[in-house]
Amino acid sequence: MREGDEITLSRDCKAIEIPAGFWTTLPKGTKVRVHQALGGTTTVIVQGGGSMVRIAAEDADALGAAPPPRAAASGGAGSVAELVEQELRTCYDPEIPVNIVDLGLVYDRRLIPMPDGRTDVIVEMTLTAPGCGMGDIIKEDIERKLAALPGVGDVSVEIVFDPPWDPSHMSEAARLELGMF
Repeated sequence: MREGDEITLSRDCKAIEIPAGFWTTLPKGTKVRVHQALGGTTTVIVQGGGSMVRIAAEDADALGAAPPPRAAASGGAGSVAELVEQELRTCYDPEIPVNIVDLGLVYDRRLIPMPDGRTDVIVEMTLTAPGCGMGDIIKEDIERKLAALPGVGDVSVEIVFDPPWDPSHMSEAARLELGMF
């Protein structure tokens, strides 16, 4: 799928309304236009209503696509730290086509070796705006993806607002992608 593709849903499909973060169901036959398909999720604009929603990877078939392979799973090798970093780069704000690491939302990652050989992961992050309704959705996405990594035990994502996010936290690549140079 590419940005701008127009698709008719082949079945009823759960989706999350953006930016509110509420669940909804789009009925079979709904026409949508792809806004972005990144990190395993697809953000679409519902035609006729203009609302923006995010469709999860497990519902990609409703869009006529297969779920994309997980980034860390496709490589398979690497330390837990490398896999965590790789997987964090597959997490996106559904409105912004830049991963949360390059967007500067991830402030810290702590890896804690456990006696059972697994590694617990704590991620400290922020949001582009304190009132973002998608904060819990992004947090759950990160926790789910990191918990599925080999060697990872418990995962905790903490959302903080100090220091507040601003565009200076973005990587140079993110600023170029968004035309902010």
